[in-house]
Amino acid sequence: MSAYGQDKDTLYWNSGRNLLISFRLPPSPVGHKPQYIDLDNDGRPEVLRTVTATGIPVQWIDDDGSMRYGDLEGSTRNGCLMIDRNRDGVYGGYGDLIIDWVDRDEAGNPAMMVVVENCEEDEKMKSRGHYMWFIDTDDDGAMGYVDYATFQLRCWLHGGRSAFLADYHGQAAFLKIHESPEKINDLRLNWENPFLFYDPDGDGLSEVAFRLLDTPKHVVADGQRNACLKGRIDWVSMSWDMDNDNAPGNEFDLDMTLHFRGPGFDYTDQRHTNSNLRGLPAADSLFMDARWRQLTELLYPGHDAAWNLIFHRGEWKEAWFTYDEDDDCERWERVEMYQPLDAFKVGPWKGGVDNNAQSDPAGDRGEWDKDFSGCGQLYVAPFDGRIHLFGAEEGVWRVDQLTTFYQGMGLLYDGYGPERVRREPTSFPTVHYADTDANGFFDLIEYDLDGDTVYEERVSLFELGLSDTTRVISTANMETYADFHRLQERVAEGQWRHAMTVMSVAGQYALPTSWYAPMMHPRSIRERYNYGYWLAFYLFKDLEYHFRQHGAPSERLLALRRAYYSRDWSEFLP
Repeated sequence: MSAYGQDKDTLYWNSGRNLLISFRLPPSPVGHKPQYIDLDNDGRPEVLRTVTATGIPVQWIDDDGSMRYGDLEGSTRNGCLMIDRNRDGVYGGYGDLIIDWVDRDEAGNPAMMVVVENCEEDEKMKSRGHYMWFIDTDDDGAMGYVDYATFQLRCWLHGGRSAFLADYHGQAAFLKIHESPEKINDLRLNWENPFLFYDPDGDGLSEVAFRLLDTPKHVVADGQRNACLKGRIDWVSMSWDMDNDNAPGNEFDLDMTLHFRGPGFDYTDQRHTNSNLRGLPAADSLFMDARWRQLTELLYPGHDAAWNLIFHRGEWKEAWFTYDEDDDCERWERVEMYQPLDAFKVGPWKGGVDNNAQSDPAGDRGEWDKDFSGCGQLYVAPFDGRIHLFGAEEGVWRVDQLTTFYQGMGLLYDGYGPERVRREPTSFPTVHYADTDANGFFDLIEYDLDGDTVYEERVSLFELGLSDTTRVISTANMETYADFHRLQERVAEGQWRHAMTVMSVAGQYALPTSWYAPMMHPRSIRERYNYGYWLAFYLFKDLEYHFRQHGAPSERLLALRRAYYSRDWSEFLP
């Protein structure tokens, strides 16, 4: 006999007895007779009640008239599955889970899947539960993932490094809030509204991810804490795989995130319909809150509209920028933002730049424009050849050259708890940037390379006699992914050309350069970008040491520094 009181030959083979992944609802034991209910007395059933192999009561609702007597389960095209997780006899009550499928309609509107996880009755004053829509915009049939062994929505479960079971891959979208529907004022709206994934090269993977938030106001009424959504997007993050190096086994490799916050924009004119949205009216009484079953539209910015709404309708107060310098971000949604906090404090909620538990404790570069004076524009700085946020008052790069502190899901952060699951660094090199004249460009660079939290080297472009200004890149006009990819290619090639120039200068002084052979053969855009920067930096510091070793006058050392930070080495080349 099995643990569920059934002979093993009567149970579905993957019913929780083994350790394999559960992709589907484990059907009832062999011989179990479902109960059928004809709600409208038309001679055909609309409700099928049965149990899973593990004895959990479930009921299926037929939303398209396809159910027949003799069926053992309902439809995952236009049907609704209600799971009585707590076995209290109420299928859509507190603590229960509901999955509803909406088929693509005749007008071509995409298929959808909605997952409703009702909070427990004693959680009415907390943000608990889920109300989550998956939109199958690429028509691949993949949407959300529910673990049918535990009857939990597990959106972060993945194989390998980032092969997520939920459909975050390709051209996809979802809407989500951590609340039960009965605590939400307007169920056409959502909190993450939406999360958009873009697949511009059509390889089935996501090169771009946008997250748009409608931050709710919480109001206590009728004995519960309600989430009042306002129909305005007030928080946006946009992330790009700048070098397009994602691939099977490396499904997500987002490199750069641009984040805006402020009053934002109204999106209530962004309507998305599907003629199959409205569930069977006769079944409304089976739900604790049937409003989501009564919807005929959802309101959210779609793939095609999001960019223009963000840049041309949005009103923003701050812009943040994060670049994944150690290239370890294999999260599905973004390079998690560094925050404008202490450069040296480490740990979740400890007040440092990595204050967010999902951010990388070391390895990323964060920059912050706290008055939105730069309008989210970018520039490539001559002093380091990197992309920077125009208008940023300050920036911090925590260096992690060997990617020791890994940011991927399941390593730095597993998605199922607030703690990081990897150890955190006790020290790291830090580079600090500042715009001392408030013209939008960094002009002061400070280095703490020994990790003692004291900047031992200070470089002022003005003291070197260099300008800090350069061409500003209008992000609003970079409407295609190709624009960002070309920018990264140009930056990477610039880094490598600079490294080769410094190599030539080192040769003029007979410096031994073979020590750096591991960085001399880049095989990708990423390696040209990374090796180019570090090779030039190491050789520059070696040249600086060589000059001091041979008693070069201070004017010559100053000229060397000017050459490195301006990338103009003509004075040192024949």
